[in-house]
Amino acid sequence: MKLARRTMLAAAAGGLTAALLSVPAASAGTGTSTDKPTIVLVHGGFADASNWNDVIARLQAKGYPVIAPANPLRGLPVDAPYIASVLKSIDGPIVLVGHSYGGAVITNAAAGVGNVKALVYIAAFVPDKGEQLGVLINKYPGTEIPAAVREVPYPGGVDLYLKPDKFRAAFAADLPVSTTRLMQAGQRPFAASSFTDKTTGAAWRTIPSWALVATEDKAIPPQLERYMYKRAKSKVYETAASHVPMISRPGLVTSIIQDAARTVD
Repeated sequence: MKLARRTMLAAAAGGLTAALLSVPAASAGTGTSTDKPTIVLVHGGFADASNWNDVIARLQAKGYPVIAPANPLRGLPVDAPYIASVLKSIDGPIVLVGHSYGGAVITNAAAGVGNVKALVYIAAFVPDKGEQLGVLINKYPGTEIPAAVREVPYPGGVDLYLKPDKFRAAFAADLPVSTTRLMQAGQRPFAASSFTDKTTGAAWRTIPSWALVATEDKAIPPQLERYMYKRAKSKVYETAASHVPMISRPGLVTSIIQDAARTVD
């Protein structure tokens, strides 16, 4: 009886494996379709990929495959090649989205990656070759980041954190205090070298781009966002939001990403 039972279980398991292998990858419980581009969402400094959660849920509901990798936040010479390696692992067209410092990362990472078909900048840096973010951020008045950061040395470098009493005003003033307390407590360490690293690639020169100005931004001045987006010839949107519109305006951010995605669907 035991032998017969084992034989039946093995047969059932084999049948299940065969059935799973026969299911097309695009329909294996994800609701995604292979005819849509993959959306890659890159977070910025003082943050992690969870900042994209509401946007991810909306995009997945619309059938888009989505990846939100962890940006190492170790500076452009580390972060850009890492994100580039993620991009090169993806088959088919990509819509690459960057928030804040993530905009600088995707600007470098997408250079020379042929399947990146659209760039989307959300309250983001869009540097040109040779530029440094520490210089750009002071091009126009309005940033509260320099006064808000706390430096923490570690062996080999210095990390930046936003101070607890400065985090909400500088980063996310349109979110509830209860939310920003959690964001501040869980912020990722951000290498100070990120502000002095020089950009080596400018993907926006060859890849079409979309961009969102956050008009209440206290991290990257809105005037600087407009300047960089105009230079990149981006399709520009504006909204009354803090530095994190993907959290406070997830529907709008999703719509902008979809607008970009329609050009490569």
